[in-house]
Amino acid sequence: MAKKTMIKAITDALDQELANDDKMLIFGEDVGKNGGVFRATDGLQAKYGEDRVFDTPLAESGIGGLSIGLALQGWRPVPEIQFFGFVFEVMDSIGGQMSRTRYRMDGSRNLPITIRAPFGGGVHTPELHSDSLEGLVAQFPGIRVVVPSNPYDAKGLLISAIRSNDPVLYLEHMKLYRSFREEVPDESYTVPLDQAAVAREGNDVTIVTYGAMVRESLTAADALAKDNISAEVIDLRTIAPLDTKTILASLKKTGRVVLVQEAQKQAGVGGQIAAEIAENGILYLKAPIARVAAPDTPYPFGEAEQDWLPNSDDIVAAVKQVSEFN
Repeated sequence: MAKKTMIKAITDALDQELANDDKMLIFGEDVGKNGGVFRATDGLQAKYGEDRVFDTPLAESGIGGLSIGLALQGWRPVPEIQFFGFVFEVMDSIGGQMSRTRYRMDGSRNLPITIRAPFGGGVHTPELHSDSLEGLVAQFPGIRVVVPSNPYDAKGLLISAIRSNDPVLYLEHMKLYRSFREEVPDESYTVPLDQAAVAREGNDVTIVTYGAMVRESLTAADALAKDNISAEVIDLRTIAPLDTKTILASLKKTGRVVLVQEAQKQAGVGGQIAAEIAENGILYLKAPIARVAAPDTPYPFGEAEQDWLPNSDDIVAAVKQVSEFN
């Protein structure tokens, strides 16, 4: 079993699923000969041909419409939106069409579309490219939203998404693409959708997070352990629908919770989790819910992004705040 980066794990998943299903298609801006901006599709057009892996015009709305039409005709499209900050151009296809097609057609048709898109900060991209907009699409019933935090999950979750008959938005944090390696099986495997993972077990406080903030939360947990605070870290993996069962089971054990997201606090995933806890687990709480998130401002230019982004120090401070409450 080789150690691989997340981007290599994603490429492997795409390669193996192209081989597994001749109805799968990959398309998007520069995904063909160039292999995409981050080289996630590198070499796939040469291997499978221009009919299976191909470039599109710079028109996200066209990519969305093409995906819907192909899926309704029995294909399994895996389009790429070059950066998730451009999702506004394809929002009608996602929220107005993909999300409600099964309902509209009384379950007679599936839409097995997996939309891949990079997002996230810490890599000094220009305006719009780093925006965390997952909270917008998580609101649409009928769209599953998946955010891996590590290479192993990235491959297994992507294969599960591609094989699903539901539309899936699969978001890849840019900072995680090549920042670390871990063991990833060479063979095909799946990681279940809609199930959170306990990334680290603990007894004193629960940290619930996803994407790049899982790494920050694990770093924070290491620091907290030196102060004899045992933090359990929950990696959501799928943010819509939420695995509230795993969250509440951890909260019942620890009694304290910190919700961490990179996105701005307003109307984010953390707010939904807080509501679920308030409705279904409030009697487990020994302290108020704490939230760590970015400020409610536009994403700043690169020179200021490290001051703007949440980090492990912010998480440590929030954990200590709820730990000291009595």
